[in-house]
Amino acid sequence: MPHHKFLYSFNYDYHHNDLSKLESRQIFDKEVKDKLLFSDLKIDPSISAFIKNRFDIILSSDNYLGLIEKIKNKKIHFEGFKVEYLILDDDSTSYDERLKKLRDVGFSINGKSEYYTPSIIYSICNYKGVWYFGVLTKNNGEWQKHKQKPYSFSNSICLKIGKTLVNLASKVDKNKKLLDSCCGVGTILLEACFSGFNIEGCEINVKPCHQTRENLAHYNYSANVYCSDIKDHHKKYDAAIIDLPYNLYSYSNDAISANIIESTAKLTSRMVIVSISDIETLIIKSGFKVVDYCTVEKRGKSTFQRKIWVCEKNSSKL
Repeated sequence: MPHHKFLYSFNYDYHHNDLSKLESRQIFDKEVKDKLLFSDLKIDPSISAFIKNRFDIILSSDNYLGLIEKIKNKKIHFEGFKVEYLILDDDSTSYDERLKKLRDVGFSINGKSEYYTPSIIYSICNYKGVWYFGVLTKNNGEWQKHKQKPYSFSNSICLKIGKTLVNLASKVDKNKKLLDSCCGVGTILLEACFSGFNIEGCEINVKPCHQTRENLAHYNYSANVYCSDIKDHHKKYDAAIIDLPYNLYSYSNDAISANIIESTAKLTSRMVIVSISDIETLIIKSGFKVVDYCTVEKRGKSTFQRKIWVCEKNSSKL
């Protein structure tokens, strides 16, 4: 029986399978499996595009009736509670049986229940024969409001990738200072600000720089956006994110990519880079090494792929 404080359940499409695993490796130091993960690390599910729920484990038992007895002995009293059944991928419990079990749990808790606006959600689930009881916290999905931002590029990264890049760079440590080196219209900045991260942006082109500021203002977010070439930027950061130009709407070549990577490398010891080509040679040349990696395919018939590189400064360069 796993002895962990939290159980996270995940939801993602097939084309984000590798990206979700990359995120879980960087946040939890372990890979999500069967769309769930046990951990002692507590994070807000809404910080991730792929974490559906966080289940705070209170009690567990390899016997269902034994779990109910433990809940009763706990003598829980809470006004305005709700009970939900958390369905995990390997749980075949029928709908009628789940309802019966919810009633069992509800009658084991003292206090008035509240279905529509609960002050707390208690939950039960079953994984590999073990029954768990705890508190359920859901991903609120409010970050999806950024789909209606005033300005966007048709080829911009999606919100889910944007959120993931912030988590990869910060490892969900909100004390870290982040930089988006080529912020475009601010997709990454919006996701970082929503989750409460300390981030700044840099953009060489004047028009998208202004559009980023307007996108931030639209949601009442505050972040510094510098309209300059990254090679002229000299502030230091704990980590940086680089979404390299794709040579589609803005011109780019290897020399431009090398300039961006090498200039950013002088400002930080950790980089997360998005590219459409193999840039490992450029990363190594900048004094960094690749510590993790994945490829994300664009949904649909398009063969367009993004490669995501998690990089750290080579110890010999420190």
